[in-house]
Amino acid sequence: MKHTILLYAIVLITAVPGPSQRRAAASEELPIARADAEKRILAVLDEVRKTGKIYLSVPVTDGRMLRLLAESAGAKTVVEIGTSTGYSGLWFCLALHRTGGKLTTFEMDPGRAATARKHFEQAGCGALITVIEGNAHEKLAELKGPIDMAFIDADKEGYVDYLNKLLPLVRPGGLILAHNVTMAAVKESYVKEVTANPELETVFYMDGGGLSVTLKKR
Repeated sequence: MKHTILLYAIVLITAVPGPSQRRAAASEELPIARADAEKRILAVLDEVRKTGKIYLSVPVTDGRMLRLLAESAGAKTVVEIGTSTGYSGLWFCLALHRTGGKLTTFEMDPGRAATARKHFEQAGCGALITVIEGNAHEKLAELKGPIDMAFIDADKEGYVDYLNKLLPLVRPGGLILAHNVTMAAVKESYVKEVTANPELETVFYMDGGGLSVTLKKR
């Protein structure tokens, strides 16, 4: 219960709209268009899941949480480490087509990156996403901030390095999410790092595959 209350507090903190967000909201596309876009993305998510065209991806429960956090925070700039076949990216797109945001996602495997691009195009999300192929430990050096939200779901031993590279780019009040936090390689390094840093506030959502939600304090 304590973790749930803290998680909702983070959502509320990051969701306060500024003047630019209010102006953007006033010019949003018609509700029927948003609903159609959501149906198209959900249809692809369902097809991908039923046909087994997913690999090392998040469960539905965590996908819904990714969407909830991104949309509640009004995220405009989201970065994902570990595209895989695009399943988690599609969950982010459910939020981004409403917030007017974009996703930059990193994938080392060319085959998985190609499959992800097909899924994104099939869902009508191609314009919202940039897929960067290669080693994210190196490619992150090319990334510029500010970032509203980052999601880490790649090589578990590399989580701390990803965190250290992303933190300077994440805006104050932004979120860093990490998947599979119950795995030993993550629990013994990354979890210790985000819970010991006084500049961060971290809670855990354990209904799915184990998701940490870290707020970069203002």
